[in-house]
Amino acid sequence: MKIIIAGAGEVGFHLAKLLSYESQEITLIDTNKESLVYADTHLDIKVIKGDATSIAILKEARVESSELFIAVTASETTNITICVLAKQLGSKKTIARISNTEFIHHKDEVGFTKFGIDELISPESLAAAEIELSLKQSSFNETYEFEDGALTMVGLTLSRAASFVGKTVKQAAQIFPELHFVPIAIQRFGTQFTIIPRGDTKFKRGDNVVFITSEGGGDELCKLTGKSNREIKNVMILGGSQIGYKTARDLCEKKFNVKLLEENREKAFDIADDLPNVLVIHSDGRNVDLLEEENISDMDAFIAVTGNSETNIMSCLVAKSKGVKKTIALVENMDYFELSHSVGIETLINKKLLAANNIFRYIRKGEVVAMTKLSNMNAELLEFEVKATSAICNKFIKDLDFPRSAIIGGVIRAGVGIIALGSFQVREGDRVVVCSSLQSIKGVEKLFR
Repeated sequence: MKIIIAGAGEVGFHLAKLLSYESQEITLIDTNKESLVYADTHLDIKVIKGDATSIAILKEARVESSELFIAVTASETTNITICVLAKQLGSKKTIARISNTEFIHHKDEVGFTKFGIDELISPESLAAAEIELSLKQSSFNETYEFEDGALTMVGLTLSRAASFVGKTVKQAAQIFPELHFVPIAIQRFGTQFTIIPRGDTKFKRGDNVVFITSEGGGDELCKLTGKSNREIKNVMILGGSQIGYKTARDLCEKKFNVKLLEENREKAFDIADDLPNVLVIHSDGRNVDLLEEENISDMDAFIAVTGNSETNIMSCLVAKSKGVKKTIALVENMDYFELSHSVGIETLINKKLLAANNIFRYIRKGEVVAMTKLSNMNAELLEFEVKATSAICNKFIKDLDFPRSAIIGGVIRAGVGIIALGSFQVREGDRVVVCSSLQSIKGVEKLFR
């Protein structure tokens, strides 16, 4: 697939990096020479220095033959303009990064597709939504919802208290036959190896396990693993960035009690004017004494979303030491994921990864409705829509020639999530959630074409 990316910032570079690993034909356009030199020397892609709003530059990139055009510069107006031009010049599909979430909420009313923009993404909005979901599923390290929660992916680390530690997947299923969850990926403690579990796979203490759950499955998992899905009402947010602002606004609308700490005086007063229900405090949230003065120990959750990953991680560790049960940190460096989990931060958010997940489904074969990469694991979670022509249609799961390193986590039929076992027959219109190692994705895609 020929893909053109306009903007070599953190999101654009990360996308180019991930897509280049997929052996896609990538062209990266930017006005910043230094960014392009780094990308050119580190990635197997083509780079073009220039303004992507220039028709001459777009033609040099052979926009007319591109199957996907992604505009992720720092300016949303520039991104919209670029996508309109790219579509008119022959690109099959266009995606624009925006920061004004009104565009997303009213995209059908405005009709952006008529202008030539097929999809709008906001990494900041995706991050705010991820934070809200993490608070909703407070006992889990990682969460992702399919079809408004018909099926939910949750991740947790198994402690000694987990009922099924020491048992195989098959043994656990026999003991708890009515449960509404299924394991889809396991990472052994202290390793980077991802296991797609089969019936004889044994659960071990310290495993980081990802499950798919249907309605009620999250509560059942909590009981069996000795965790509690705590209700969260009092939240402290460090940083008045776009993500901090959007998170505070959305949580207030859901009746959370929110305190927001912002070091910049002008920004703090602006947020206080815009969000009267948020208690905004002008201060340096890295000050431990100040956090204690603001009763951090009474908080149910602490969310650090400043522009500095190290500040976010250290602030969460301070919050953890003061008794805060749920901590969430925004990080830019992917290498921090494993380190932070090991020191006790429950949830990590990465804008680049969220944006990439949102865009990746457009390069997968078959009718991919949603997709997410599992944090720190060599696997993807994809939601496919079954067509009448799909090889999987009208087949029983037990009869499918499914890759060994892939697993069906569940099926959504008429809006209802089902944990589908071998005797389940897949039908046209079903939405099937699959977890697959990266090497098996092509084999999985063939079943849904």
